[in-house]
Amino acid sequence: MSLPTGQNAAGPSRREQMRKARQSRRPSRLGQSAGAALKPDYLVPEDAGFPSLLKRTWQAALAAADLSDALESLLTLDGHVPADIQLRALSPAQAGAVEVLFGRSWHPGLDQSRTRPAVATGSGQTSAPGFLGEIALDTSGRVLVRVPSAAPLARTGKLVSGVIRVPWTSAEVSAYRDRMQEQAVRFTAGVQDARGWLNNQGDEAREQIIDQLKEAALRTAPFVLYSGDRQYTNFREHNTLTGKTLWPGHPDCALSSLSQVPVAVWSDEDVLLVVGLHLLIRSNGFARIEEANGTQLSLDHVAHLLERTRLGYNDADPEIAPVPAANGTAVTDLDTLAGDLAARRRHLVTRVQLYREIHGPLMHKIERVADAPGPGVRRREAELCARLTQHLPLTGSTLEELQHQLAEAPQWLARPHGQYPSGLESLVYETVRASSEVFRTDMAMSRGMRSLTRLVQALKDEQWPTIAAWDTPNFFCCVVPTRQALAHFGDSPAHLADASWAISARMHYNSWHFLVGNLPKVPEIAARDYFVPPVIPDIAHYSDQHHHGHVAAKVRFSIRSPQSVRVLGRPLNGFVDLRLLRCEGPAFEEADLLAAHRTSAFVAQATGLGADLVAQGEDIEISTFDSQWHWDQIAGPDPRTR
Repeated sequence: MSLPTGQNAAGPSRREQMRKARQSRRPSRLGQSAGAALKPDYLVPEDAGFPSLLKRTWQAALAAADLSDALESLLTLDGHVPADIQLRALSPAQAGAVEVLFGRSWHPGLDQSRTRPAVATGSGQTSAPGFLGEIALDTSGRVLVRVPSAAPLARTGKLVSGVIRVPWTSAEVSAYRDRMQEQAVRFTAGVQDARGWLNNQGDEAREQIIDQLKEAALRTAPFVLYSGDRQYTNFREHNTLTGKTLWPGHPDCALSSLSQVPVAVWSDEDVLLVVGLHLLIRSNGFARIEEANGTQLSLDHVAHLLERTRLGYNDADPEIAPVPAANGTAVTDLDTLAGDLAARRRHLVTRVQLYREIHGPLMHKIERVADAPGPGVRRREAELCARLTQHLPLTGSTLEELQHQLAEAPQWLARPHGQYPSGLESLVYETVRASSEVFRTDMAMSRGMRSLTRLVQALKDEQWPTIAAWDTPNFFCCVVPTRQALAHFGDSPAHLADASWAISARMHYNSWHFLVGNLPKVPEIAARDYFVPPVIPDIAHYSDQHHHGHVAAKVRFSIRSPQSVRVLGRPLNGFVDLRLLRCEGPAFEEADLLAAHRTSAFVAQATGLGADLVAQGEDIEISTFDSQWHWDQIAGPDPRTR
């Protein structure tokens, strides 16, 4: 851990800094040695989060009135995700079986759901039995279907529990056989087309594609993709791609293993992986990969995703010529469409608000085009401004008016204001506090960099290795919980303060993780761990599933609104943000997101103005929002009162 140093000559000595570094920073343990507790203060059940959801989903399936309802429970994870994500995760054989047996399909035009009764007993069965199949749920949340000639599911996957038997009639077996013959022809043609396209790229261009995909796997949030029965992921211990577990170039990385290998000996699954990822990235950079999270990366599925995006983009701006549809699912046609979508998106981001809808259990993201701000947005903004003008030297009923005033006279941002050493700190706190109330949250927060002075100087001198070496203490996050949040933490102010600080510390890491993604890729930057900085807001549903911190802090519904800040003319994407969270429903709405995004833009503008003041000779250091501050604000000034 590198400690912020060099701020002034009268600062604490290195010895004093190291002494403090060895102390616990948990608010309820201030002054005590770190790691001295005999057991965790707050135990989280072993099955908390996703394992618990899977168990509840399986019980709901077992209790369903018929097989169709059981399948629906599995597909939606008991109502927590849209069914079409799971339908697009099925292998071709399993997708064909679900379509024949239940009329369900990932393709809207083919989805004709019908009721299928439970397993027949006695003389009630009118059709001759053809095969006794199974449906089940594996521990990754994927629905599994046993088809004719396949092994029992218990032998092929790690199941949440047992299986539900599904009887097939002889007619259904015959229909499935015909369906598989059609799919086999289509699949073979698609693989041949993709393989030919890769060969036509030439060795050098193909290596560049693989290198880009490895970089994407390294710099992108966790994703899980399927090609047939194979899983490709950069997520935790299951990694098959470069990520937190596999270092770049690791021989176990599916992409690294393809380098310098002739396409002729690539597996069909690897061919579709490389081509599919290429098409997604071409349409919108690395972020598009997460929109395929939890689904098959076949040409048909990629075509479906791109077509859905095309229709959304065309509806977003009907005044200009629409993006034409692809002529088919040939790679060259999809490649053209992907390029057209990327160009249209660059146009749209200046005219409409894009955001992502996140379904936490499957880490699946869907890009949305927001409607124009309506009365709900204006009401939230007016309420927010009414609270801000009570505590800041600004007047106005809209954020635009407040921003205009701030730009006209920003000097107070570098002066003490209220209880804070700088107006910027006061503005951040008051904005977060007002947001926590206006948006009816359990917690609200905003993050940034502690020393704009050090940042401006380092950017001015192009000290890229220095910036790369900065660690999490160089950042801050102001977390403000509301009183109703206490109920989610045992009505304990100490527990709430500890949870708030844990969230704050994680946000320090996020700021650290994003900053260098904006800088020139000198060796020190390229070698450091970072993600591509986020540029559009998102709404998350049921995000208290996989992320251990989200599970412990009960982050169920949330809004994230990242903003770019320009420092010395250099845009720093994702430099600040505003986050809102609820520990239980209702979920946030689009109007909440739009109003929150306008609010985070206000914080970003103030931060940028602060950086301008520093460039003119002012000194802005954010010294508050540490663990002591969070304790004082939430639980009281003395830890002994806990």
